[in-house]
Amino acid sequence: MKKHNLIAIITALIVTLTALTGCSLPGLGGEGDENTVVIGSSIATENQILAGALKELIEHETPLKVTIVNNLGTSMVLHQAQNKGEIDISSCRYTGTDIANLMRTPPHDPDKALQLVQETFPKKYHATWFPSYGFDNTYAFMVTPKTAEKYQLETLSDLKKAAPQMTVGVDSSWLNRKGDGYQAFIKKYDLHFKKVVPMQIGLVYDAVNNGKMDMVLGYSTDGRIASYHLKMLKDDKQFFPPYDASMVVNTELLQKHPELKPLLLRLANQITTKEMQQLNYEADNNLEEPEMVGANFVKVHHYFTAKEN
Repeated sequence: MKKHNLIAIITALIVTLTALTGCSLPGLGGEGDENTVVIGSSIATENQILAGALKELIEHETPLKVTIVNNLGTSMVLHQAQNKGEIDISSCRYTGTDIANLMRTPPHDPDKALQLVQETFPKKYHATWFPSYGFDNTYAFMVTPKTAEKYQLETLSDLKKAAPQMTVGVDSSWLNRKGDGYQAFIKKYDLHFKKVVPMQIGLVYDAVNNGKMDMVLGYSTDGRIASYHLKMLKDDKQFFPPYDASMVVNTELLQKHPELKPLLLRLANQITTKEMQQLNYEADNNLEEPEMVGANFVKVHHYFTAKEN
């Protein structure tokens, strides 16, 4: 994301090294203050937006205080910090990521994937995987409206005739990944592209918008999709695993403060993919502080009163 500055990068490196060496993060999580909830988020903008939303909701509705720890590297680093009790809540985790990293059994049905993590996490990690916020942040191939019209593209299957003429930019790590990476993808859809270019995923949106690539692989909730009016092609053969987004809360916290569960459930199924794109746009394009974007979302949508899901 565009907003990462030097401090954020250094923080992420320190946290990553801490996790790798097995040391504890100083001053984090349930070490004495039972009236403080520690929310952790990764370096992703939407993780930090959702952390801000959770903080606003908890502090408005309860006497508890909330500390946010941002830039906890990858989902795996976030997971390790939560396992150690250094954070109480992961603001945003994705079914596909945790299934692939932790269980190695990725079902492609969204309901089955959610059921799997919801059954596994209480037993294995003493944590509750909440219902989805309502959006998923999966990989998505995208083109400009001009390219979509030129080749009559709506789905990934529509690429069959156009692929030999197209230069495609994809995430470097995805290109060589087994299982749900590039080789499996072209086999599933029987595609042969003119050229495939490995790229840093943060650069792909500008590349396709500027005409340097005919199509790119990005993330479905990225705010730049709206900025550039890009068209996402439907994964009609369900190649990519579901990446439904949810918070994960330590069981110990819910036992100490049972009032939190019904409160946090107010956000279940309340944020669509399009809305998450817009929230990311406000942070990444308009340069608003992610935490404040999340807090404002809670205020505007009146989540201080219980909503039916």
